Amino acid sequence: MAARVSISPNRMELMKVKNRLALAEKGYDLLKEKMDALVMELLNTLRIIQKSKAEAMAQLKRGYEALSSCMAVLGTFETVQAAGETKKELTIDVSVRNIMGIEIPTIQAGEIERNALARGYSLHTTSSYLDIAAREMERATKLLIELAELEITAFALAHELEKTKRRVNALEYILIPRLRESMNFIMMRLDEMERENFTRLKRIKAILEKRE
Repeated sequence: MAARVSISPNRMELMKVKNRLALAEKGYDLLKEKMDALVMELLNTLRIIQKSKAEAMAQLKRGYEALSSCMAVLGTFETVQAAGETKKELTIDVSVRNIMGIEIPTIQAGEIERNALARGYSLHTTSSYLDIAAREMERATKLLIELAELEITAFALAHELEKTKRRVNALEYILIPRLRESMNFIMMRLDEMERENFTRLKRIKAILEKRE
């Protein structure tokens, strides 16, 4: 049995408890709707993540295969040297978008996939295999950034879902049962007091009638 809220058994207190109960039940319904919506949003995000991760891993595999071919043709030392000459700057802007009242970081990367001239290494001393390897790795980087944003979104949704679930459970299993028990307790005591008053009035009436 839920612990009873400290109350005084009177009609004013009964009205307060009824109002609190109505508010708690309304809050429960709203939070339950939010929780259901969060579950749907999280499941949808997880499905997208599954697809995005498969694409990113497949692209990363192509990138490593292209890099291995480049090393075999151009040589490991020459490939590493060309990589050292490559312009590595990548601009990433992190902003915030709102999903169901939750602030989700959004990652916007600058130009990732570049042409051979923009990469910075010498085209005279390298091979087209290096261009292919660079292109495949750039594409993999882009997909990995997109995957990271999705995973951040999923984490934020899961965190909010857990918070909402705790609040729903607190209302459903603690506050609402306590308020209902308190309301029933007050109503029971008011009924008892009404019966006691009725009995008392009958006794007074009987005494007065005897005196007459």
